[in-house]
Amino acid sequence: MKHLRQFGGGTSEGRSKDKMLLGGKGANLAEMASLCLPVPPGFTITTEVCRFAMEHGAGNYPAELPGEVDAALARIEELTKTKFGDATHPMLVSVRSGAPASMPGMMDTILNLGLNDSTVVALANQSGNERFAWDCYRRFVGMYGEVVLGVTAKSESDPDPFDEILDEVKKQHRANRDQDLNAAALKDAVGRFKAKVREVTGKDFPDDVKTQLWGAIGAVFQSWNNPRADYYRKLNGISATIGTAVNVQAMVFGNLGDDCATGVAFTRNPATGTAELYGEFLTNAQGEDVVAGIRTPEPISELTRTLPAAHAELVRVAKLLEDHFRDMQDLEFTIMKGQLFMLQTRSGKRTGKAMVKVAVDLVAEGKLTEKEAVLRIDPAKLDEVLHPTIDPKARPTPVGKGLPASPGAAIGRVVFTAGAAEEWANRGERVILVRTDTSPEDIHGMKAAVGILTARGGMTSHSAVVARGMGKCCVTACTSLRVDAPKKTAMFVGGGKELRLKEGDIITLDGSTGEVFLGTAPLVPAQLASELGTLMKWVDRFRTLKVRTNADTPTDARTARSFGAEGIGLCRTEHMFFQPERILAVREMILAADEAGRRTALSKILPMQRGDFAELFRVMDGLPVTIRLLDPPLHEFLPHAQKDIDEVAADMGVSSAVITAKVSELTEANPMLGHRGCRLAITYPEIYEIQSQAIAEAAAEVAKEGITVLPEIMIPLVMVPEELRRLRALVIEAVDPILSGASIPYTIGTMIELPRACVVADKIAEHADFFSFGTNDLTQTTFGLSRDDAGRFLPAYLDSGVLPVDPFVALDPDGVGALIELGVRGGRATKPKLKVGICGEHGGEPSSVELCHRMGFDYVSCSPFRVPIARVAAARAALSSEKPS
Repeated sequence: MKHLRQFGGGTSEGRSKDKMLLGGKGANLAEMASLCLPVPPGFTITTEVCRFAMEHGAGNYPAELPGEVDAALARIEELTKTKFGDATHPMLVSVRSGAPASMPGMMDTILNLGLNDSTVVALANQSGNERFAWDCYRRFVGMYGEVVLGVTAKSESDPDPFDEILDEVKKQHRANRDQDLNAAALKDAVGRFKAKVREVTGKDFPDDVKTQLWGAIGAVFQSWNNPRADYYRKLNGISATIGTAVNVQAMVFGNLGDDCATGVAFTRNPATGTAELYGEFLTNAQGEDVVAGIRTPEPISELTRTLPAAHAELVRVAKLLEDHFRDMQDLEFTIMKGQLFMLQTRSGKRTGKAMVKVAVDLVAEGKLTEKEAVLRIDPAKLDEVLHPTIDPKARPTPVGKGLPASPGAAIGRVVFTAGAAEEWANRGERVILVRTDTSPEDIHGMKAAVGILTARGGMTSHSAVVARGMGKCCVTACTSLRVDAPKKTAMFVGGGKELRLKEGDIITLDGSTGEVFLGTAPLVPAQLASELGTLMKWVDRFRTLKVRTNADTPTDARTARSFGAEGIGLCRTEHMFFQPERILAVREMILAADEAGRRTALSKILPMQRGDFAELFRVMDGLPVTIRLLDPPLHEFLPHAQKDIDEVAADMGVSSAVITAKVSELTEANPMLGHRGCRLAITYPEIYEIQSQAIAEAAAEVAKEGITVLPEIMIPLVMVPEELRRLRALVIEAVDPILSGASIPYTIGTMIELPRACVVADKIAEHADFFSFGTNDLTQTTFGLSRDDAGRFLPAYLDSGVLPVDPFVALDPDGVGALIELGVRGGRATKPKLKVGICGEHGGEPSSVELCHRMGFDYVSCSPFRVPIARVAAARAALSSEKPS
C-alpha cells in the first residue's frame, strides 16, 4: 500500500474525491494539478500515516514511507531542476497540514524548509538577491524554531521570542518595517534566532535538510492533537480519529521582489455573497504575512495596477475553479516574477448571509439545482442572518474604524486575552476580544466572545476567517487602535486626541461597516434579504416535517409566525403568572387552606389567562396552539429569601410565619421528580379545571371575531395511563359546556417526558389525541442528570470524550432517541394517526430535527428565532433520506 500521492508536472495521483485520504488541501491540490493549473509540484502523505503515528507513537511511521518520500523528492527535483540540500541549486519546500475537514489556521505550517548556512548562499547566488535569501532563512528558522523545536512565548500575554528579537534588530538597524531590513540585518537576525534556539533547547539548529524535513513532518502530524485543533474539532463536530495529511510542496516565492506577491482570494465576497473576486495581497511577501496580519494587505483590485497580467490569470483560474467545484472557492496564491502559482483551493468559509445568497445565486446561474442548494445550507448558520444591526437612525459617533471583516453588531465588555474572554464569558458576561492581532491559539477566546476587534490584519487574516466561520462580528485593521495586553488597556489615537479603554469597558462593534463605538449602541432587528425568502420557498416545498414554535406571549408568537412557524407547539402557562399583578393571585391560591379558598384565588386568575390565550389565538389565526397546563412545583411561585418573604407577607396582609411555613411545607429534596405536572391536578383538580375553562372561553370569544381557533390542551408529566384518563375527563367536563354549539374542534394530549411513559405509550395513547415529547426532562430522567447541576462535571465528560456531545444540546439517538422511537411506535400501534411532536429545546437543533424526521414525527417546536433553522434542517433531512433515482 502506498503511503503518499504525488501531484504536479501535468499529472496527479489523486482527485478532490479523495479528501478522507489526502485531506482537503492535498485532494484539491491534486485536482488543480489534474486541471493543468499552475500548481508547484509536491506530494501528500496520507491521513492513514497520521493514524498510524497516533496508534504507534509520535515519530513512528510505516517502514516503506522514507523510501517513498525520497522517491517523491527526486521527482520534485526533476521537475524543478533543483536538488534538496544542494549547495549550488537548492530546492526548498513547504510542509503544510491538510485535514479532511477544513480547519483554517489550527494546525502547523513550515515554509522555506531546506535552508542552512550553505544553501542560503546558493539561493542568494541563484536569485541574485542576497536580501531575499536571508529573509527566507530568518522566516524558516523562526517558524521551525517555534513549530518543531518548541521555542514559544512563555504565556499568552508574553511576546513571541522571535518577534522580540526581530524588533530589537529593527531598532538597531533603524528599520520601521520587516521589509526595510537589509541582508546584513537579516543575517544578524538569523544568528540571534539560532542562539535563542540553543538557549531554549540546549541544541544547535539542525543543518541537515533531511533532518529538517522529518522534524517538520512529525510536527505537522503532532499538531493534529494540539489544544487549538482539539478545541476547533469539538466546536465543529469533527472527529478526532480522522487525522491530517501532510503536504510537501516545492516553494515558490512571493518575496523575491516587486514583481512578486502573495495573497488570498475568494471567488465571491465571503461576508455578503456578492459575485466579485474578493481578497487581499501583499507584494514582496510570503503567505504567512497575509494570514497572520503582520502587514496590512491591499485589496485584490489593486493587483490590476501592480501586476495586471497575473491579475487576469487569477480571474481566469478563479472562474474555472468555481465552475468546476460549483461553489464559492477560497484561493491561496503566490506570484513569482509575474507568474501565478496556485497553492490551495477549498470551499470558502462564509457568513450566514453570504451562504444564503451564494446558494440562491448559484441556482440562478444554473450551477446548482434547488435541492442541491438546500443541501449546501448549514441550518445553524441561519442564526447569523437574524442578527440585529445598529439602528441607522441613532448611530453614535464612531471612535475608530477598521475593516468590516464579519458582519452583524456586537456589544460587550472589553477583554485583552483569550483566557480572559473565556473566564468572563463563563461568568455570564458578553465580551469583545480586543487584540493587536489574533493567532490560532486564541480560538477558545474567539468562541467565548461575541465580537473581535484587532488593530492589525485584513479581510482574510486569521481573525477574519475564523470569525466568519463562527458567525461572530469582527472588525480588523483598526489602525488607530493601540493595544497593551499585559496592562489590560488600549487606546484610540488620531486627530490629536487619545481615548483610553480598560478591561471591562463596554464597546459596540459594527462588523458591517468596520466602525467601533463607545458604550452601548441602539440595535434594530435584522433586515432579511430577498434571497432568504427564495431559499425558504424551496425549503418548504421539500420538507415534510411541520415546524411550530414555543411561545408564551403574543410578541413571541408574532415573531415566530413572521419566521414561518406553523403553530404553537408549547405555550407554558406558568410563564404568564409572574407578572406583578398576577403573582399575588397565584400566591393567594397556594396559601389557601382549602378548595374554596383556592377557587376564590383561581377566579381572579381566570380572566387573566383567558385574555392571554385569546391574544395567542388571534395571532395564530388558523394555526394550532398547544397549551400546556400548569407544570412547575408550587414552591417556585413563593419567595425563599427572608427579605422577599417579608415583602410578600406585607403585600398579602399575612404574617411572614405563614409564608415561611408554606415554603417549608412545599420544599422538596428533588423537585424535578416531585409534586409537579399532572400530579398537581390529581391533588388539586380545580387548577386544571379553571385553566381549561379559560382556554375554552378564549376560544369561543375569538371565534366570534371570525378567527379560526385550533386549541390543543396538553397535560404534562404523565407516568401512568390512569392519570391521563382522569384528567382528560376533567378537561372535557370543563370545556364542552362552553364550546358546545360553537363548532370549535379541540384535542387533548400529553407531554411524554418520562422513560416509563415511553414504555407504556400504547396504553397512554388510549386517552391521548397527540403526544408531544418533552425532551428536556426526558433527557434528564433517561441519563439521570440534573440539567441544573450537570454543568459541574459535564464539561469534563465532553473534553475527555466520555460523551461525544452535550445531550441537552443535541438529542441522544441511542438512549433518549430509542425511548422516543419506542413511544412513537407504541402510541401509533394504538392510534395509527396519532399526532407526534417535540417541544424541548432540541426542536431547533439540526441533528435532532433530522432524528425526528427519521422517526416519523409530524412536527417539531422550537424558540421563535430558531424556526428558520428547523425549517431548513427538516428540508435537508427529507432530501437526505430520498432514495437515489
